[in-house]
Amino acid sequence: MTPATPMPDNASLLYFADEEAAALRLAHAAGLPAHAIERHRFPDGELRLRLPLDAQGALPARVVLLRSLHQPNEKLVELLLAARTARGLGARHLTLVAPYLAYMRQDMAFEPGQVVSQHVVGGFLASLFDAVVTVDPHLHRVATLQQAVPVPQAVVLSGAQPLADLIAKRRPGALLVGPDGESAQWIAQAAARHGFDHAVCTKVRRGDRDVTIELPALDARGRAVVLLDDMASTGRTLALAAQLLREAGAASVDVAVTHALFAGDALQSLHDAGVGEVWSTDCIPHASNAVPMAAVLGEAVRGVLQTAG
Repeated sequence: MTPATPMPDNASLLYFADEEAAALRLAHAAGLPAHAIERHRFPDGELRLRLPLDAQGALPARVVLLRSLHQPNEKLVELLLAARTARGLGARHLTLVAPYLAYMRQDMAFEPGQVVSQHVVGGFLASLFDAVVTVDPHLHRVATLQQAVPVPQAVVLSGAQPLADLIAKRRPGALLVGPDGESAQWIAQAAARHGFDHAVCTKVRRGDRDVTIELPALDARGRAVVLLDDMASTGRTLALAAQLLREAGAASVDVAVTHALFAGDALQSLHDAGVGEVWSTDCIPHASNAVPMAAVLGEAVRGVLQTAG
């Protein structure tokens, strides 16, 4: 693999040790040097961070910070500490690369007193960073990422097309099915790339674990079906859809998702419902990772830095 053309010397990528492999892939794709942030935990749980400095005791003018925000709560504190300190150490432009962006689900108050976490966390990130690069953020009633995270540069990438390329190799001629209306945009992108037949289920949600769905008008008999969505958390909706598709005569049902959250026994529930293979991007590390995203993330980072001045 040929390294990307190096970026100017006044830019670098910072990362935490638990994401070293992903950071090195991204650094290679973006043509950036990569340096780890030292992390120490005190007995009471507080964090002490140490940013890597050059010989003059400073940071480059342009800093990219990689932090995928699954299991996000402590990571948000890390971002606060690292970003504020980076500004004081010479960084004039800060880019957050968060392949998975947390707290985007709650975009309105459904009951009196509910915190609209998208507004709070989005504003928090915008107070720290000049640019945010992410993949398939879970946006419902918000049209753009910049509305949710009001930074000067907000870049949204998608796993739909890379997943479609994988599906075309593994299940040529597959029928793509979205588990609910929210998945329609990813289904359309993936289907257009390879001319897949596609349809979307109707979902009725009464709570986090109380979901019913109905299949669209389709003939699944003898077809290889792939359920495609932006994320899988409990896996409940996907499992219901898989069960209905198998009952409708599908020859096989596989699952492809951008973000493999898979809480608890979600993966086992999918297999119990008749799902064969499960494929995901590597935005969140998981055994199902089958699609690397470093190349597209790296290209996006290069674009941001080239316009950052």
